[in-house]
Amino acid sequence: MKVLEVVELTKRFGELVAVDGLTFHVDKGDIFGLLGPNGAGKTTTLRMIYGVLRPTRGTVRVMGVDVVRDPVKARSYMGVLPEESSVYPRLTAEENLIYFGKLKGMDEAELRRRVKELLEALDLEEKRYVIADKLSKGQKRKLAFARAVLNKPPLLILDEPTSGVDVMSAREIRSLIRQYAQEGSTIIFSSHNMWEVERLCKTVAIINRGKLQHLGSVEELKRLSESKEFEEVFVKLVKGEVGEAV
Repeated sequence: MKVLEVVELTKRFGELVAVDGLTFHVDKGDIFGLLGPNGAGKTTTLRMIYGVLRPTRGTVRVMGVDVVRDPVKARSYMGVLPEESSVYPRLTAEENLIYFGKLKGMDEAELRRRVKELLEALDLEEKRYVIADKLSKGQKRKLAFARAVLNKPPLLILDEPTSGVDVMSAREIRSLIRQYAQEGSTIIFSSHNMWEVERLCKTVAIINRGKLQHLGSVEELKRLSESKEFEEVFVKLVKGEVGEAV
């Protein structure tokens, strides 16, 4: 089942073509890595997928719903962790999650259970009554991740989910990502951490200068580039040292 379909997705800012005709799809339960160097168009692509930016051309469908034509319904299927952790600074960690869960229409008992479960899983239980403005950068990142996964949406969009968190917290986040995929959630995962990508992602798309340059499994891209380390694979593919294979 195609949870996400992206067809000829294009975004122009004046004369600049930030995203240029991207086409790909992501199946249910897949952890899909969206990779590229800085300025490649990754974040712009993600913002069009979750409806913050309107495409210049092309289509995005989530669970068959067009994101432009029916944004409210499409967003109801998504949980989003943007590149910058945006949490309500004057609410406590617990209040941030409860408020968001109520916006999503979650059942009160299920919401309370999930809040407790996530605060414990992400080592935030002792911070539950601390206002978000007083949390560290890493703790805010974990809280933003918890908010994204709170109602276990069919599609999770995670932009650098472990950025700024410590080693133990990163392990906890990766463990939850794997768990949600095993339970049937579909995950779009953008990261500069190639070690992390190699261990999490089933399928990887590499974009450069707004175009889809390579698409395949981690093992397929390793074979294509004749490299064992995925960081080296990424560098070779981005530099064009390997023929295109989209």
